[in-house]
Amino acid sequence: MKRLLLILLPLSLFSNENNKSINAENLYLQHACNSCHGMYGGGIGSAPKLQGQKAALLLKRLKALQKGNPRTPFGGIMISFAKSLDTNQTIAMAQYLSTLTANKEEERYDEEYEPSGDGGS
Repeated sequence: MKRLLLILLPLSLFSNENNKSINAENLYLQHACNSCHGMYGGGIGSAPKLQGQKAALLLKRLKALQKGNPRTPFGGIMISFAKSLDTNQTIAMAQYLSTLTANKEEERYDEEYEPSGDGGS
């Protein structure tokens, strides 16, 4: 048992170090997450709000997307983004997203059209 602990402890420390060295904010911007979820995760239109979500829930959702299981029909676009993250990036992203808070300068934009169409334009 002690040998197992001696092996696992350095691995867990190495894993935590990797998560710290990943700049998840840059990853968020590089993958253009802000174009749908907003700079502070407030969500735009049908994109869900990420602010205030717990890291464990966000990690669960990212892993579901990596397996090809979106929560909504519109979530299908997220599958390729989620699959592009490796394990450490996925964990770092979930941790980063859980820290996002509302910024008074950013407002949530909801869809401004009716599902039946845009009025004939």
